[in-house]
Amino acid sequence: MTRVKSERASSETVQQLWERYNATGDSALRDRLVLTLAPMVKYIVYRKAREIPARCEVEDFVSCGLEALMRSIDRYDPERGATLEQFAWTRIHGAVLDELRRNDWAPRSLRRWERDISRARERFIALYGRAPSHQELADAVDLTPEELDRWLGDIHRSDVGSLNVLVMGDDDTTIERIDTLSSRDADLDPEQRAVRDDAKLRFRAAFEQLPERERQVAVRLYLHNMTLREIGEALGVTESRVCQIHSQLRKRLRELLAADEQLFSEVA
Repeated sequence: MTRVKSERASSETVQQLWERYNATGDSALRDRLVLTLAPMVKYIVYRKAREIPARCEVEDFVSCGLEALMRSIDRYDPERGATLEQFAWTRIHGAVLDELRRNDWAPRSLRRWERDISRARERFIALYGRAPSHQELADAVDLTPEELDRWLGDIHRSDVGSLNVLVMGDDDTTIERIDTLSSRDADLDPEQRAVRDDAKLRFRAAFEQLPERERQVAVRLYLHNMTLREIGEALGVTESRVCQIHSQLRKRLRELLAADEQLFSEVA
């Protein structure tokens, strides 16, 4: 089967097509114009793709560009000296920029610094074949290292995205960004949970070796949250004696768990 090679319509062809549409108002001709110039929309949008916030979809900007294209077809005036393609390019580019600004809460000055710093880094790499140091990058944009740090910090904080956006996983499948974040909850880590469970078992075994009086003090102090005075009254001893018993039980536990000091601190 022979594949037909599609060629881009010339400016003259586009202009003639618009003149026919302008004279007849035929919606089919307008649709042909939209389809003919639609690749221009994608070209403009994908050139700006790096600036599109992570929480936004590229297709939303393509839709915005197509709307601008359709409006430009209806509002085009050849008497102003520009071709339809030139006029449409300007209107589409402006619409995409407006949509970018609408979806970006960072001030324009911050985005200018982001572009300047990025271009300076790219020029340095192209010139020297390596990434610039922090000082070299600061010199390239005429900032002090401290000023550069502040701008970079503001830039990083402005890049806020959705945790539900799809990203590529380790096994080349798409997953939500939230699933790539590591949890700080130790109980959700099987290894950490096993360490804690083992530590608790050893601590309980050591606790059972304490004298009865020391265990009573520990239970009343740490489980019942009683004060030293209240414990003394319950056991019929002075507050200072309770303090001594408490010191003894802590010392005894440390001796029993000396080989597992880290485990002891894990559950203390």
